[in-house]
Amino acid sequence: MSVSSIRIRAFRATDDPASCDKFIEGHAHVLEVAGVKKVTSANHDWKYNPASFVIIVESEDGARVLGGARLQCAGGNQPLPIEEATGDFDARIFDVVKQYSLNGTAELCGLWNSREVAGLGIGAFFSTRVGVVIAEQVGVESIFALCAPYTVKFAEKVGCRVLKSIGNNGTFYYPKLDLLATIVLLEDALTITQAEHSEQERIFNIRKNLKQVYTEVSPIRNIEVSIHYDLEIKNIKPDEFKLGKQ
Repeated sequence: MSVSSIRIRAFRATDDPASCDKFIEGHAHVLEVAGVKKVTSANHDWKYNPASFVIIVESEDGARVLGGARLQCAGGNQPLPIEEATGDFDARIFDVVKQYSLNGTAELCGLWNSREVAGLGIGAFFSTRVGVVIAEQVGVESIFALCAPYTVKFAEKVGCRVLKSIGNNGTFYYPKLDLLATIVLLEDALTITQAEHSEQERIFNIRKNLKQVYTEVSPIRNIEVSIHYDLEIKNIKPDEFKLGKQ
């Protein structure tokens, strides 16, 4: 199968259980290959959480899942994965999430991609960008994420900053003692004033046209890939996840 053309779509997890199962199967396989047996974002309870939104990367015909991520909002029936992952060693994360949840906050988590699309930026970059794109629809004003060292630069491209008030200047070992994670936060997910100018333009463009086909260039291998974006999420209520307005 050629990976020169892919589809990225977004949906509320509870609206498409079958696609959630495909996502879970692909993610579990990637984690198994990496030797990771336990990770909070791999808990499958998110399938039943109405505050969980899935970003799925597929072959153009939808037959194969190639990667993706999740945008999990605070205010659902689960804590954010970042709270479960860091709360035991730094309880400050709970107050920080609570503060940002008043205006709507979420975590971009569970990023992964299959080997056949390695180097295209499917998990590390394009899924991150789409998480910021759909923040406007979902109604969250900030986004947390846990990044591997090599993916921090991609989070910074869309305007994230390292959250140095948590852990060891924003870092800690997770999900294994030999793997370093960095906590990043996008404080202005709607306006993205700190994003690179080219990213601002692309994100705003996609928000205006949630269904489009565009030839993107991978920031990792400088390879062109045609992406079919299908990012309209149905049945979103205004201020659904702005906990300060409930």
